[in-house]
Amino acid sequence: MWQLAKDKHWDFLVEQFDWLKDMEAVPQDPRHHAEGNVDVHTQMVLKELLSLSEFQKLDEQAKEILGVVALMHDIEKRSTTVIEADGSITSKNHAKRGEFTVREILYCDIETPFFIREQIAKLVRYHGLPLWIFEKSDPQKTLLQVSLEVNTEWLTIFAKADVLGRICEDQSELLYRIELFKELCIENDCWGKPKAFYSNLAKFEYFMKEDKQPNYQPFDDYKSEVILLSGLPGVGKDTYIRKYLKDYKIVSLDDIRRELKISPTDSKGNGKVVQLAKEQAKKYLRNETPFVWNATNITRQMREQLIDMFTTYKARTTLIYLEVPFTVQNRQNQSRESIVPPMAVRKMISKLEIPQIWEANEVIYVV
Repeated sequence: MWQLAKDKHWDFLVEQFDWLKDMEAVPQDPRHHAEGNVDVHTQMVLKELLSLSEFQKLDEQAKEILGVVALMHDIEKRSTTVIEADGSITSKNHAKRGEFTVREILYCDIETPFFIREQIAKLVRYHGLPLWIFEKSDPQKTLLQVSLEVNTEWLTIFAKADVLGRICEDQSELLYRIELFKELCIENDCWGKPKAFYSNLAKFEYFMKEDKQPNYQPFDDYKSEVILLSGLPGVGKDTYIRKYLKDYKIVSLDDIRRELKISPTDSKGNGKVVQLAKEQAKKYLRNETPFVWNATNITRQMREQLIDMFTTYKARTTLIYLEVPFTVQNRQNQSRESIVPPMAVRKMISKLEIPQIWEANEVIYVV
């Protein structure tokens, strides 16, 4: 079983992890957190979590995952907390930024199995969602998307501990919101499990198009195929192509960079590289020729732009994410013909958005 640390004593954990120590200096608004700073709140949340009957029924690995979420859920209040002009204290976007920090720590500093790491990172990202789901523009679509990324039962258990682990006047109202969130999950058949769709195509089009319903069964009129690779430099994308995709045409950003003698860190030059790659891809798309788009594609925005282009040409997209342990990635990057500087790789890791299964017609993880 994976564990963050075998010793669970608070003093040991604070001594071991600087990000826990940082919480002592981060204040919270007394209207919502009268208990004190983030350190105090985190300890209270952990205590409440361990005492919940719902938590005690989980298996040991699930308990460890939620325990780590308790420790890390407010990790980026340290970078987002602001004392406003009226004296109020806010920490906007701390959960979103926390996801990236958690992923970086559990990839680079504490070797963690991929799916455990991603469950922790996403639970940190969405830990406040049960309180605010009905304020979203489309609560149902938000919920179904989240159900494909995290275990909604675990999310609900943690949200309850998060509310109980604070001192605030609206605690009973917040707990009621969590119960409503649970009922919404049950109603949409995604309580403790991902929402099931009729097909990968139905799932993809539901999230891609605004006018689709979850039970919609689209007609498959795709004419060609694109393999979209995603992964950090040095994870073995070229090797994967040689082994499994050798019969496909290749659009490779690295090949274009080498031909034009453009560095991977040259942002202006890379704009030209991407443009040339898109022109090459469009030729294949017009001719309905299957091909591989070989690049890092570590952000959702970049992948979304490409998949929109492929879909416009009626090309089905299979998104393949590749990952190796950080030490292996570092070694393989150093042996590449075009080495990406370690500092640049670390910056990429801090921005890494793992592809989610709703992003493309099919998403495959090679980890």
